[in-house]
Amino acid sequence: MPGKNVVVIMSDEHDPRIMGCSGHPFVKTPHLDALARRGIRFTNAYTPSPICVPARAAFATGLRVHQIRLWDNAMPYTGEQRGWGHVLQEHHVRVESIGKLHYRSVEDPAGFDEEHLPMHVVGGHGMVWASIRDPFRPRVDGPRMLGERIGAGESSYTQYDRAVTQRAVQWLKEAAARNEEHSFVLYVGLVAPHFPFVVPDEYFNLYPLDSLPEPKLHPSNGYQRHPWVQEYADFMGSEDRFADAQERLRAFAAYYGLCSWLDHNVGQIVRALDDSGLADSTQVIYTSDHGDNLGARGVWGKSTLYEESVKVPMLMAGPGITASVCETPVDLLDLFPTILEGAGIDPAPEMQDRPGRSLLEVAMSEPEPDRPILSEYHAAGSNSAGFMLRKGRWKYHHYVGFRPELFDLQEDPEELRDLAEDPTYAGVLENMRLALYAICDPQLVDRQAKADQAELIERHGGIDAAHKLGSSTSTPVSAKPEESLS
Repeated sequence: MPGKNVVVIMSDEHDPRIMGCSGHPFVKTPHLDALARRGIRFTNAYTPSPICVPARAAFATGLRVHQIRLWDNAMPYTGEQRGWGHVLQEHHVRVESIGKLHYRSVEDPAGFDEEHLPMHVVGGHGMVWASIRDPFRPRVDGPRMLGERIGAGESSYTQYDRAVTQRAVQWLKEAAARNEEHSFVLYVGLVAPHFPFVVPDEYFNLYPLDSLPEPKLHPSNGYQRHPWVQEYADFMGSEDRFADAQERLRAFAAYYGLCSWLDHNVGQIVRALDDSGLADSTQVIYTSDHGDNLGARGVWGKSTLYEESVKVPMLMAGPGITASVCETPVDLLDLFPTILEGAGIDPAPEMQDRPGRSLLEVAMSEPEPDRPILSEYHAAGSNSAGFMLRKGRWKYHHYVGFRPELFDLQEDPEELRDLAEDPTYAGVLENMRLALYAICDPQLVDRQAKADQAELIERHGGIDAAHKLGSSTSTPVSAKPEESLS
């Protein structure tokens, strides 16, 4: 096929350090490792927001969360803001999706010619209850966030990923059979390793419970959480809802197993490109919407600014791409120009207020360790906004109304020592604060987010009515994954 094609595979909640190619000591991800060996692995890739819906809206538009004002899981992308899909459509590039998008509705003009097996927010409104902030109102009587059952087996999510993968394989076969001269862009959204923590036996059994390490900085060992993080931990209460220590161990094994299950599905999609004769004309990008704390600091899920939660995998392989490792910081916003460029479209006329850069341009340029990367959080379990700025070796967490955090990722990649209150680093702390303010005013952004959320809550009938709207756990899927999902 003579066209220039792109396949974007986005998983959900994958900490990029839990891959063999990232140096993980025991996790098994052979297909992702193979993709990394023949392509570019970006070691410092981040999400614009460590929660699904805002991250995916930012990914679609190439704009920061505070630019599009889609703050939380009750404000899904509708296609109102121009996305890379709309640009592709205007250039007559076939652009379709298979799997999880977490936008509002299949009826919205979100930039796809067709959405296959789409997963969108529940009811078109998402988690309205979690938009109640300052003070937030937890759902203490709802189902457990991580899922009612943890361990080996099948869930609606593993069934869904199986159906999405099969449809993607079939789609690529059909694309090859059409033998069109025009380009295509295919987006594939897989849900693993997102909870529920249930995974087929063969993947769960890869990780014996007696061999799993304990996570770092657990409060039971004397660690004290930052007060902003403590509020989130109190809000979710995940660590307290395990039945016993054995179930908690099964959660670790299931997450690792889900990473290997994800890897298996990625392998099938990449193999379909080879089998269909499309590999020589198709760039493959693998990423995720955010990571998972996985018990570090006694926290589960995403929603914090630490590396486990805010980092994402970023692998890119295909024709014209030389195997390499790129340490320049990047984020999901960089996929806007990258996808357009991969389909043969000059992204320059579209960039304007968009901060992203083509990943190929980044990888082929001189290393730029001081490139600033922003992530922001205005969602469930936070009474005020949190902002992360990565710049060079430094990582700065700005919590509105709380003390900041500062980490030296060169000397302390696990973020074990907060330097913010050490007078030796006062100059670094101030420089990072000024660098954040050069991008946005955190207080103004926080007020805007809360005003928009208050308006949303009023549209849904006020706080009491809003508190009943939306899932308390993972987005449910149909019992029959082959049907269109919502």
